[in-house]
Amino acid sequence: MSAPAPLLSVVIPLLNESGNVLPLIEEISASLSAYAPVGQAFEIVCVDDGSTDQTVQEVEQARKKTPQLRLIRHPIRLGMSAALRNGIRRARAPWILTIDGDRQNDPADAPRLLDLAWMKGMERKILVAGIRVNRRDTVGKRLASRFANKIRKALLNDNCPDTGCSLKVFPRDSYLELPFFNGLHRFMPALLKLYGHECIFTPVNDRPRQHGISKSDFLGRAIRGVYDLFGVIWLIRHTPAPERGEEIQ
Repeated sequence: MSAPAPLLSVVIPLLNESGNVLPLIEEISASLSAYAPVGQAFEIVCVDDGSTDQTVQEVEQARKKTPQLRLIRHPIRLGMSAALRNGIRRARAPWILTIDGDRQNDPADAPRLLDLAWMKGMERKILVAGIRVNRRDTVGKRLASRFANKIRKALLNDNCPDTGCSLKVFPRDSYLELPFFNGLHRFMPALLKLYGHECIFTPVNDRPRQHGISKSDFLGRAIRGVYDLFGVIWLIRHTPAPERGEEIQ
């Protein structure tokens, strides 16, 4: 008997996350298998972004127990936006759930985000994004994130208090309609709002990192973020949202 077509693709960008991969995949599988609307109709797409540790070997080990698991590899590091893009492009399901590979996002929150996305039907143009509470990052990282979020909210009016949270649910086609650039994942609420999507933000659990180190370059990311921000402002002002025309029979 063939496996059911996936309803949901979970996309996980990975960079040197040895020690986190196996328990994360187990948590995701347990959470979604127990969630009735999905059950076994999901796949997990791991995108290795040029890891130099045992991340790939651990994904391969997990594939022996999790047949829904797929692996995409970048020979060199391309960045989180590219990893997400390549994973979503290769996803087989109409709905996407993104989650960090460091286990700080809690897979137990996934069913609640899916409920919010699907409560009025699965044909909605919607983004449901997590907002991290009780942040477990360093003080410096929390302050930098808070400052960046305030500036972004003021200039883009996207009403998103925590665009850095990777735990998000959205339709695959909606994402693929967006113009791609490095940093896109941080501006999805503003761009999807422009494209006529409803955006819902909900509190999610934030856990301390157990293995590995953060890959964030706070100063470099802040400088790049300023350029990205003004680029997104330009896009919003100069790019009309695409409208799907109706076919005349």
